[in-house]
Amino acid sequence: KRTLGMEAFAPVGPTAVTTGTFDGVHAGHRTILRRLQEAAAALGGASVVVTFDPHPRKIVHPEFPLQLLTTLEERAELLVEVGLDHLVIQPFTPEFAAWSSLDFVRRGLVQHLDVRRLIIGYDHHFGRNREGTFAHLQEFGPVYGFEVEEIPPHEVDAVRVSSTKIRAELLAGAVDRAAVWLTRPYFCTGTVESGARIGRGLGFPTANLGEIDPDKLLPKDGVYAVWVERLAPHFRGERLAAVANLGVRPTVDGSSRKLEAHVLEPGIADLYGQALRVHFVARLRDELRFPDTEALKAQIAQDVEAARAALRAARA
Repeated sequence: KRTLGMEAFAPVGPTAVTTGTFDGVHAGHRTILRRLQEAAAALGGASVVVTFDPHPRKIVHPEFPLQLLTTLEERAELLVEVGLDHLVIQPFTPEFAAWSSLDFVRRGLVQHLDVRRLIIGYDHHFGRNREGTFAHLQEFGPVYGFEVEEIPPHEVDAVRVSSTKIRAELLAGAVDRAAVWLTRPYFCTGTVESGARIGRGLGFPTANLGEIDPDKLLPKDGVYAVWVERLAPHFRGERLAAVANLGVRPTVDGSSRKLEAHVLEPGIADLYGQALRVHFVARLRDELRFPDTEALKAQIAQDVEAARAALRAARA
């Protein structure tokens, strides 16, 4: 169940709570979420995740551009898929940003959420100017009747997982490495819009993904093997093999940055106007400028075969 704002939450019995932005809902986050569910079961109560919208940095440091791994809707969907009882989306306003760490605990967690067990990640901070720490929570817990547990950093292949490291891998084009830490291929969501139909003229029609959230991080420009998922309810979960180009298409355009995907499976109807999700599986090559469209067509044919091979390997 999704609730907008902690003050609107109506607890029925004790709760186990965790808070954070959870950008990417990566392997480290999932460790926290599993422990949250265990704690809720031990209490005989509900598991509650509190996340924030917009991202706190957009309010606290608006001068720095965001590079989000997940939009709010993507993040909410991933969190719900984990199997949590409640997702509380707390509006991160300037007024809320001014709450002290004590305000956050007393007004938010205790008064509105009836927290009995608080699960937090390693080095978690909260409240005005990020003043609240694990030490503060250890002091507040006995006073307000809840226990607090700090989860140590989760490691994958002996590398500490963080959203920052995942962003670095994506910006380098290493979508396969990012997928290990995310526990899934990285994806972005948008709506298919009309293009110049250049791909159709080359014999490789593409779906041009528009309306991608401007705060969403896109991987390094290049050609990728991807899965394309149609988000209409009767198509959800079905993934279509595709090859995608992310960049400025220097041979035919050379100006605007776009993400376009050529679906490899036959019989797919017109995708214009449909909401799609593109899952990045493997990076095949850099964008290149070709001397003419015939050379470009020959390369795309090679890209199609390389994408098929990469997607077969991913399924194996």
